[in-house]
Amino acid sequence: MPAVRHRLLAAATAVPLLTVALGACGYGSEAKKDTAAAVAPKGPKIDGLDSVKIGFFGNTTHATPLIGLQTGQFQKELGGTAVRSSVFNAGPAEIEALNSGAIDIGWIGPSPAINGYVKSHGKSLKIIAGSASGGVSLIVNPKKISGLDDLRGKTIATPQLGNTQDVALLNYLAQKGYKVDATSGKGDVTVQRIDNKVTPTAFQQGSIDGAWVPEPTASKLVAAGGKTLLDEKRLWKDGKFVITNVIVSQRFLKEHPEAVEAVLRASVKTNAWIRSHPAEAVKALNEKLADPSITGKALPADIIDPAFQNVDVTDDPLAATLQEEADHAVQAGLLKKPDLKGIYDLTLLNKVLRSEGKPPADDAGLGGN
Repeated sequence: MPAVRHRLLAAATAVPLLTVALGACGYGSEAKKDTAAAVAPKGPKIDGLDSVKIGFFGNTTHATPLIGLQTGQFQKELGGTAVRSSVFNAGPAEIEALNSGAIDIGWIGPSPAINGYVKSHGKSLKIIAGSASGGVSLIVNPKKISGLDDLRGKTIATPQLGNTQDVALLNYLAQKGYKVDATSGKGDVTVQRIDNKVTPTAFQQGSIDGAWVPEPTASKLVAAGGKTLLDEKRLWKDGKFVITNVIVSQRFLKEHPEAVEAVLRASVKTNAWIRSHPAEAVKALNEKLADPSITGKALPADIIDPAFQNVDVTDDPLAATLQEEADHAVQAGLLKKPDLKGIYDLTLLNKVLRSEGKPPADDAGLGGN
């Protein structure tokens, strides 16, 4: 994507802003425990562990862990070691849980992963795999916005200040020549940060004119009368950009590599099953979303079907796009230029990929131990 030609905010305020703001998008007000598994622990324990604790969001962009848990694939690969999960609605909360040991492995968006790595001076986490690409769109009220050049004076929502979609919208508006203060969201276009769970209501009530949001929120807005003005895939080479990564605590990776490998094996096998069984996969996803520990409610077909189709599961972390997303945050003034060298460790992922007869993933020069 072209570089943003927009004035940066004062660097001194950038990191504190990002610290409190970056997050993935989800539902619910706090992490919920999900101890149910489709398959009971059976067999020897991996690395002698009683359990492996994973975290994710109740979003279609986190289809891999949701479907993998529903089908029992994660528990199958972990054998006698129980898989325990927590559901989050914001990136900072998941990073905090990873740092405290409340979870060992997590599915999370690129912005909070970057922030967690930078804040810890490269010591807290590693990105060990990709999980999803795409699944983000600009949905607008067609009665108020007829085209991409008709955004001036309008109010567009994003899930959270500095989160992955917020950075993408700020970057896009700057490219289009609109001036927006990244901190306040005020300018030629008003950027309003609101939680995904209330975005559809705000849209229907007319308090926002559109939203740059992930699935399934995007499809919810379309079902409410919205129009897809821009699929973010159009802005990326080959239509691919990372929306969900798999991260792990560096301490857990060092102490329990066999357990990490088992989780990655489950992830890779789940993604392969999703691609080869789309109808069954969307059914499993909706069943898991209906779990009281996730959202407690299944989605109707006119929402879950397009939401599922708009997301591409991937084992590849699409590392080059992570660097671009970091650059966009810097250009928006939300982050000082980070050193991301070492943020990836794809050793175990590539071991699993080789065993499955798949090509290795590339870390775009951002690997290292």
